[in-house]
Amino acid sequence: MTIRVLLADDHTLVREGLRALLTASGLITVVAEVSDGRQAFRRACELMPDVVVMDVAMPELNGIEAAGLIQAKCPDAKIVMLSMHSSTEHIHRAFAAGAAGYVLKASASQEVIAAVQAVHAGQRYLSPALRQAAADAAPGVKRAGPLESLSTRERQVLQLVVEGKSSAAIATTVHLSPKTVDTYRSRLMKKLGVSDVPALVKFALQHGITPSA
Repeated sequence: MTIRVLLADDHTLVREGLRALLTASGLITVVAEVSDGRQAFRRACELMPDVVVMDVAMPELNGIEAAGLIQAKCPDAKIVMLSMHSSTEHIHRAFAAGAAGYVLKASASQEVIAAVQAVHAGQRYLSPALRQAAADAAPGVKRAGPLESLSTRERQVLQLVVEGKSSAAIATTVHLSPKTVDTYRSRLMKKLGVSDVPALVKFALQHGITPSA
């Protein structure tokens, strides 16, 4: 049985490399490629892939937030997160959002096929280098971080703000009024204890909310 995979990564070369690797296995078909989390959500709903292989740090909507949306709308899709982050916080957030696998980007070329096969079979997959951190992030173990204080909508607005979008542009993207966007922006900055956009950008980069480039 061929496993149908949707690829989501904002770097074209990474997607091309993953596509070549997965296709060469003879067990996997890449049904689509996208470059941000919003596209990933839309295409997952349209194509209903077996597995979504998705980067954590993507523009517009990061992989963890996209994973939550995909799981809510397409619960049968299994999600493998790719990330350069190895912290307990990132692993916990990924699994809490519904991911079934978490693979370090540095070892993706050796592990991604095994990860796709494992999650498709209903198993959990973790990069071996992350076993201890992942054990700490196991379901049922509460690992509160600063992002825990934000609502889903606040996290979405946060990402778009640090990516330089105006309130009007954000309002169009998330289907709110500019005034409501400004309210979310003020509220999330207060919750995070930051007073300006540069500090907000630093926070977002540290927590893998948006790609660095």
